[in-house]
Amino acid sequence: MTTTTKDPNKKMPVRVIIAASVGSALEWYDFFLYGTAAALVFGELFFPKSDPLVGTLLAFLTFGVGFVVRPLGGIIFGIMGDRYGRKPVLVITLLMIGVGTTLIGLLPTYAQIGYWAPILLVALRVVQGLGAGAEYGGAVIYLVENAPPKHRGFWGGFAPLGVSVGNLMAAGAFALVTMLPREELMAWGWRVPFLASVLLIAVGIYVRLRVSETPVYTEAVVARKKVESNPAMAALRKHPRNFMVVLGARLAENGLGYLFPVWGLSYVISLGVPRADALSALMVAFIVELFTILGFAALSDRVGRRPVYMFGALAGVALAFPFFWLVETKEWIYITLAFVLARAVVTAAMFGPQASYFAELFPPQRRFAGFAFARELGSLLAGGPAPFLATALVAWASGSWWPVSIYVIVLSLLTTWAIWAGPETYEENIAGDTAQPPSAQTARATQPARA
Repeated sequence: MTTTTKDPNKKMPVRVIIAASVGSALEWYDFFLYGTAAALVFGELFFPKSDPLVGTLLAFLTFGVGFVVRPLGGIIFGIMGDRYGRKPVLVITLLMIGVGTTLIGLLPTYAQIGYWAPILLVALRVVQGLGAGAEYGGAVIYLVENAPPKHRGFWGGFAPLGVSVGNLMAAGAFALVTMLPREELMAWGWRVPFLASVLLIAVGIYVRLRVSETPVYTEAVVARKKVESNPAMAALRKHPRNFMVVLGARLAENGLGYLFPVWGLSYVISLGVPRADALSALMVAFIVELFTILGFAALSDRVGRRPVYMFGALAGVALAFPFFWLVETKEWIYITLAFVLARAVVTAAMFGPQASYFAELFPPQRRFAGFAFARELGSLLAGGPAPFLATALVAWASGSWWPVSIYVIVLSLLTTWAIWAGPETYEENIAGDTAQPPSAQTARATQPARA
């Protein structure tokens, strides 16, 4: 098969990398953009009858709505991706996320249409969440199934790299508009970053319509007539351990991935740090993360996915308290260091190898549905509630941050345990029925089962 005999050092076509990563950039541009807006302006614009704390809580709650429907989107579009191919689903999900983001930029506020404003905001979050439920998984699978076998980690890392690019663009966009006078920011400035997403949509659709289906899907699923009617349920039923590994692995990566930059940004600003300083510190972290994500992804090709991932989770434990010690100095250099450690070390060490690892855990005929369903169920449990819970924990502790540190430690330890309990996959053949190399299959057939 082409997927198993191709040159292991062959490079990926640039159009394949762009097609996959541009959607990831748009998805996370949207989600970080919304999270930033929730921290800075949405409480006042869409929930003005609440006091400031309640307004922020409600804004973060609508942020979580997008995560509630993501598992449903993962099931629906994951099944479509396994039944009809990776390419058509990637076009659909990109359009859903992009259109939802653009329309948020056109929404009337509470002052203009009353309660319809938050209702419409939630409706658009649902549209975005459904599309996002399969967008990242599809982008990762498209990269991994096109990648040379010995470098799946590195090339798969371009999907999370797209995430960092999206985060950076969102932070940069809001950094620019927050330079406006507050009256102009609240009147129209906040809309500009949302409307600008139309540029990413145009580029993404153009590129994705011009790429072909992955060779693994074409040869291992279509040619062998292995299309299943419900690959999502088959993935859960036939690969329960791997499904739970994905779910557990998401807790720290996704939870801390949103808690530190989204809620953390809000917290730093609440300390009296100027918005521009807080955003610029976060942007530095996103820039550094561009390099460390690919570095950790490439490292996983050499030493395995699990050691790198576990390092990131344990680093989350180590940073749980120092993060707050650093930001409470209110000094830009220490705030920047805190965000760099959180994003470019903790999150990047998990996010880098995650792309290839999750794809390798499922066979090709149920890879899209299994990946997307399990991953987004983890998002619902971790990333969605993280900013809301952190805000509530600080309020419960009368302004103290220590409960958030405990929350970070719990998420990180749960992910460490999940990765420890999971299999290693970096040398496996992703085109096979069991996603294992022929040598491993032969060994299993000739050796007695282990307890």
